[in-house]
Amino acid sequence: MPDFLRDLAASLSVGSLIADPAEMAPYCIDWRGRETGRARAVVRPDSVEAVAGVVRACAQAGVPVFPQGGNTGLCYGAVPADDGIVISLGRMSRIRSVNRSDNSLICDAGVLLANVHQAARQVGRQFPLHLGSEGTAQIGGLISTNAGGTGVLRYGPMRDLVLGLEVVLADGRLWQGLSTLRKDNTAYDLKHLFIGAEGTLGIITGAALKLLPAVRARADAWVAVDTPMAALELLGLCQDVFDTRIQAFELLSRSEVDITVATVPGARTPLSSPSAWSVLIELGDTDAQAPLNERLEEILAGAMESGVVRDAVVAQSMSQAASFWHLRHSVSEANKRHGISHTHDVAVPVSAVPAFIAAADAMLSASFPTAQSVIVAHLGDGNVHYIAMFSREAWAGIENPAQSVEDLQTAVHDIAARLGGSFSAEHGVGRKLVGEMARLTSPIELELLRSIKSTFDPTNHLNAGVLF
Repeated sequence: MPDFLRDLAASLSVGSLIADPAEMAPYCIDWRGRETGRARAVVRPDSVEAVAGVVRACAQAGVPVFPQGGNTGLCYGAVPADDGIVISLGRMSRIRSVNRSDNSLICDAGVLLANVHQAARQVGRQFPLHLGSEGTAQIGGLISTNAGGTGVLRYGPMRDLVLGLEVVLADGRLWQGLSTLRKDNTAYDLKHLFIGAEGTLGIITGAALKLLPAVRARADAWVAVDTPMAALELLGLCQDVFDTRIQAFELLSRSEVDITVATVPGARTPLSSPSAWSVLIELGDTDAQAPLNERLEEILAGAMESGVVRDAVVAQSMSQAASFWHLRHSVSEANKRHGISHTHDVAVPVSAVPAFIAAADAMLSASFPTAQSVIVAHLGDGNVHYIAMFSREAWAGIENPAQSVEDLQTAVHDIAARLGGSFSAEHGVGRKLVGEMARLTSPIELELLRSIKSTFDPTNHLNAGVLF
């Protein structure tokens, strides 16, 4: 073992440093198994002080540092790109405090999202970020990528759910910003620089999260519609009646539903007849007596009479609602199993979602005829996951795969840009979209972003190669 690693290991608790290539392998590959990096070692610190010590030692030795949470991202932002040190936060999994009166929870960065949900429930509160990987995704990584999920329509992304942060800076110093204040107008709000920065400005080691009153009445519906435009019209009808009680409004193509049902055990559609498009609606209210089911049934019945909705079922039990969401939250795993899926995470104005889908489908049909259009969208916030799905056989026949990925990505992102959209809604930039960051971001914005990076990390040793 080289002297640097030997000294580093000596400064840590026993078992904190992994240098065996076989043991390091899971930390050096992305969730889909497509991008592989390399590292000198993986460090699994068990305290804030240990993180600070590793970062300080690496800064002094000029060794790159690559922070890693649950490694569930889709843009390769947690894959080490150089011969540096991976700092995996999974052992830092302590929930430090839960305060019902303050509606706050303070935890280590390595706490799983599912464990935050459980801790909030124990005091009659909720943490309203929900996504398919909540059993493996860690809070620090979710903050670093400004994760979204299905509840953004009502609650906003992770940025809106963070009250304060604790961050180890590039030189190993600790910024202690774990405030739970709702109002603090003292100059720049530094925490927002680290949210969505993907570990390029500092390593988040702790977070103060915003809790909300628990939802005590729910209504969930699976709705069949013929077109995305019909789904958009239904969204407007629901907003007129339910306003902020709409917690989720998801749109899935038939291709996505069929793939998930075929590949994920226990996934099934609640309607007897297949539909071109499915909408999954979730309503919530803190009033246990709120008549959400009855009102939703009325809205859907009226929409069926007017031709907006083809068919619908409102869940009559929590287990039935859970079966709806099991299908929805299984789509990423299903796509991974089914074939070679190229996912695009774009945001457009909500009103432009149907136009984006139509234009992207026309492009795919003309330029990539062996691909299938697969779509899952957070329609309520304008985030469309546009997936070009190839069979493994079809992809094996692509003459220049790297160029095809680039051409496909460029075409999809250009359509979103023409509609006033973004090439990254909730997955981040990572290493995957560095070229698109440079291509689609204005020069002045890039200049400002780079100046922030150079101020916080002048030697560029924190997650180098991500964003820029």
